[in-house]
Amino acid sequence: MWGLVRLAVCAALLSACRAQYEYRWDSDLFGRSYGKRPQCVDIPDDLRLCYGVGYSQMLLPNLLEHERMEEVKQQASSWVPLVNKKCHPGTQVFLCSLFAPVCLDRPIYPCRWLCEAVRDGCIPIMQVFGYPWPEMLTCDKFPEGDVCISMPSPNASVATTSGYSPVCPPCDNEMKADVILDHMCASEFAFKAKIKEVKTEDMDRKVVLQKKKKMMKQGTLQKEDLKKLVLYLRNGAHCPCQQLDNLKNQYLIMGRKVDNQYLLTGIHKWDKSSTEFKKTIKKLKTYKCPEYVNVFK
Repeated sequence: MWGLVRLAVCAALLSACRAQYEYRWDSDLFGRSYGKRPQCVDIPDDLRLCYGVGYSQMLLPNLLEHERMEEVKQQASSWVPLVNKKCHPGTQVFLCSLFAPVCLDRPIYPCRWLCEAVRDGCIPIMQVFGYPWPEMLTCDKFPEGDVCISMPSPNASVATTSGYSPVCPPCDNEMKADVILDHMCASEFAFKAKIKEVKTEDMDRKVVLQKKKKMMKQGTLQKEDLKKLVLYLRNGAHCPCQQLDNLKNQYLIMGRKVDNQYLLTGIHKWDKSSTEFKKTIKKLKTYKCPEYVNVFK
């Protein structure tokens, strides 16, 4: 993995410098203070964002000032659906360099250009779901050179390596149980329903639902909200969405409220002939979502 190649270079550079100075962990290059010296701990298998990323141990506290593993897992879980969208090939390495930094003698941050590349590649998808790029990941605070976590080439083409699809992000028909559950947990509500009609409104698509709905996850939706619920596919007027072209099927529909608008965050055909889908629905009955902490404000 290209991320590990650069990390190995970092380790070599740090080893060469070790004799010249002792790095102090009470503050880092950006003036970030640490209450205690970070320790190497195993990356737990339920830290899905970074488990299997290419190294087995991480520093705790991490580079986002999370001191407890539970806090790391809560915050990191919010990003798993974005990594699944493959909006940039460096998304996981960038995020894991902060959430689960590799064990070295001093904190090594991601390069500024990597942050900018991931941000620019992923913001269009985040906007569809009503999320801004979070302040804690402002790219200006990351180093431009010297020792930082990078990728082989800052000019690598995202279009040829990311696997990004022009399909509307909530409509990609990924039927793996874990992916559907991730999207379910990242959404505020979910239900089984049919679609009455779909309209184009400015650059959005307006999804009008039939009255009958079977709730899978209620969230903060009230009965009054359900009766007149209309979902919007933000900036989705022209991107392909096969599910919205066939109004005969029933769908597992997910969404969240942003300001005064309900956004469509996921839609999957309610397909009882699919073993994977049946497995997902069965798992839903006992599945406990992580406590999501809103990291996008």
